[in-house]
Amino acid sequence: MNTTALPPSAQAVVIGAGIAGNSMVYHLSRLGWTDLVLLEKGRLPNPGGSTGHASNFIFPVDHSKEMTALTKESARQYEELGLSVISGGVEVARTKTRLEELKRRMSSALSWGEEGCELLTPAQVLERVPFVNADVILGGFYTPGVSVVDPLRAGTLMREYAQERGASLFASTEVTGIDVEQNRVRRVHTDRGSIDAEYVFVACGVWSPRIARMAGATIPLTPAVHQMISVGPIPLFEDTPGEIFFPIVRDVDTNMYERQNGSDMEVGSYAHRPILLDADDIPSSEQAALSPTELPFTSEDFDPQLEQALELMPQILTVEGAGIRHAINGLLSLTPDGMPLLGETEVKNLWSLAAIWIKEAPGIAKAVAEWVVEGAPETDLHTADVARFYPHQRTKRHVDARSSEGYNRTYGIVHPMEQWLSNREVRLSPFYARERELGAVFYETAGWERPWWYASNEPLLEEYGDRVLPREAEWESRWWSPIINAEHLAMRDRVAMIDVSAFAVFDVVGAGALEYLQRMALAELDVAVGRVVYTSILDQNGGFKADLTIMRLGDDFFRIVTGGLDGPRDRKWFEDHLPEDGSAALDDVTSAWCTLGLWGPRARDVLRSITSADVSHEGFPFARCRWIDVGPVRVLASRISYVGELGWELYAPMEQGAAMWDTVWEAGRPVGIVPAGIGVYGTTGRIEKGYRLYGAELETEYNVVEADMQRPKVKDADFLGKAAHLRHRDEEPAAILCTLTVDDNTSPSNGTKRYMLGREPVLTEDGERIVDRKGRSAYVTSAGSGPSVGKHVLLAYLPPGHAEEGNKLLVQYMGDRYPVTVAVKGSRSLFDPENTRVRS
Repeated sequence: MNTTALPPSAQAVVIGAGIAGNSMVYHLSRLGWTDLVLLEKGRLPNPGGSTGHASNFIFPVDHSKEMTALTKESARQYEELGLSVISGGVEVARTKTRLEELKRRMSSALSWGEEGCELLTPAQVLERVPFVNADVILGGFYTPGVSVVDPLRAGTLMREYAQERGASLFASTEVTGIDVEQNRVRRVHTDRGSIDAEYVFVACGVWSPRIARMAGATIPLTPAVHQMISVGPIPLFEDTPGEIFFPIVRDVDTNMYERQNGSDMEVGSYAHRPILLDADDIPSSEQAALSPTELPFTSEDFDPQLEQALELMPQILTVEGAGIRHAINGLLSLTPDGMPLLGETEVKNLWSLAAIWIKEAPGIAKAVAEWVVEGAPETDLHTADVARFYPHQRTKRHVDARSSEGYNRTYGIVHPMEQWLSNREVRLSPFYARERELGAVFYETAGWERPWWYASNEPLLEEYGDRVLPREAEWESRWWSPIINAEHLAMRDRVAMIDVSAFAVFDVVGAGALEYLQRMALAELDVAVGRVVYTSILDQNGGFKADLTIMRLGDDFFRIVTGGLDGPRDRKWFEDHLPEDGSAALDDVTSAWCTLGLWGPRARDVLRSITSADVSHEGFPFARCRWIDVGPVRVLASRISYVGELGWELYAPMEQGAAMWDTVWEAGRPVGIVPAGIGVYGTTGRIEKGYRLYGAELETEYNVVEADMQRPKVKDADFLGKAAHLRHRDEEPAAILCTLTVDDNTSPSNGTKRYMLGREPVLTEDGERIVDRKGRSAYVTSAGSGPSVGKHVLLAYLPPGHAEEGNKLLVQYMGDRYPVTVAVKGSRSLFDPENTRVRS
């Protein structure tokens, strides 16, 4: 029975004293929050969660900019605490395909500023790791900054820092319930009493879903097994100083790692079958033989990996006297997309810090603390925001299916366009049956099946010949087809219809709707009914929080249209800022509407033939919307374009979508209409126009002036981020978004034409990294074919000294460097720079 009483209240309660929770109280204290309570159901210093058994090494390089930044910040904090040992690390390749992937990792290292990385021959790997069997590898990728850390000791020091500043710690204290009033967290119940709390942070790893359910919230992760054995004693290691002397090895082709741990060799595997548990089925400390997250080892799952480890390191793993001294099925957290779960949940002031690994925990806690205390984190966290999931993505079926599929991808070679195979066909537009008949190749976005191109358009390849910019190499031809570029050219020549039903659509109504949206948006929204406004949504620092359009449908009626992938985050942002007096309300009407894009020089001819409305330029100008008839369907038509062509977005009730499709299709056939996929809408059409994309060019780490999206003047009405935006307008930008074209796609190493896919480093002609005054490296934010301009087109932020039209630079891709030219400085379009097509 616990007898020490909890305080009656606290500003914040943090649940879980693993590395995530300890880091959280540390960073909240550092930012001035001292009325804190840290609760832990286990005993300290090792309470029994994943922190106590998870591999404690840090590889800083990731293809994700966000995860690299968080990992590097964590490594800095561990080093600052004196709890980091630099060991270096080598990722070895057993296959030619992996060698190519290591070249891509080298590019990511340059893009995110990780210095000193090298590509190694087998002999060079052997020089650094003398017990590797060089006969079974083709090379390696060496990262000198790989380190080993002590998360338990780090956690102790962090919570002691917080305690010295007023935080209270209660170990051996189990949370039994969470009270919520008016959708706001109010108190936490434990087995030693209750405590009122303004904020609650769920930082308890594999138990997080259970705790969230107590408050009626969801944290969509599943506990899963990761197997690890420790083999020893290894004579070679017994004479080396400290915990680790030799570099850590990742045998990535077998989904394994091997690392020295004192006199033992630790071998971990992500190659075995996915083994998932429910959070409620994790044993208690009393029931567990070792700890709740160290389950009995299932050797039959590990045996194949043991053979592969013996093949790579026979010299030490088969040494006389060595044996398996420790073996566990350790629990960790998996999510449907492999990213952490951070931020405020559906319940106000109930925050998630879940699915976090040792390597990024302190950096994440710093960012989340900034988010809570200061309103926005220094690092853009949108891809890890727990609010990113739609309801269907929070179901157990989806979480388990995607987590299982993703587990064996931990060290996998994952293409930027790689598609998930599980839990598909969940969200279907009413056009889906028609699209299947036309041979659509579907990609999934937020559950929607979206055509990326159509096999029925294959005859266009002969029509356009080499203008489709065919690709030779397998990597950039994967998840791509030249038909995309053919559809693009047909749209530019004639007209295309594109399914954009994945849009998220929100209606804002009420007497205070205008005032509310004026507060939310950068652009002026006090416009005439029937106007369409393209606008950025900013955070308090003037960074991009969203990028969308708003239609004014009535005096007190507005419609927000945003990207399908961004829908849940954007909805939460708008709902969080609704006026407290109820003068404006937001309704998610996404599932009520389907959307068909009609674009191209013949778009007006098609639409005119099926409507009684005046769709002339004078009768229906650009950036206007109105209700019109399209055959038998009443449609909201919005004259805007994300592909740089004359046309409309046509919104119809979901159940009437098939009728709208058929009407447009039949009317368009006499003028050569083609169905076009999102490959045109999201890449080729967009990039030729230099249109910015949220999550690529537009992030919180960049501002409106740097993106060259500032308007001639700033509106009088106040809006979120206005003060920062005004300051940015008065400053010289640290970087300017530019359009680059590749001068020669020929690989210097093998003569093959190669085409960048995005995130590659931009270098000077001398091969030096380009870094702006804020410390941000220049990298390709978007890349894609520009069929109408006959070039491969890139977007990248460049410091003013490099952002000059005609400037010659290099881009590193797959180990080679390619010459590029700054074609456009700022937002002017490469194709149709005067925008005559859009406004014709």
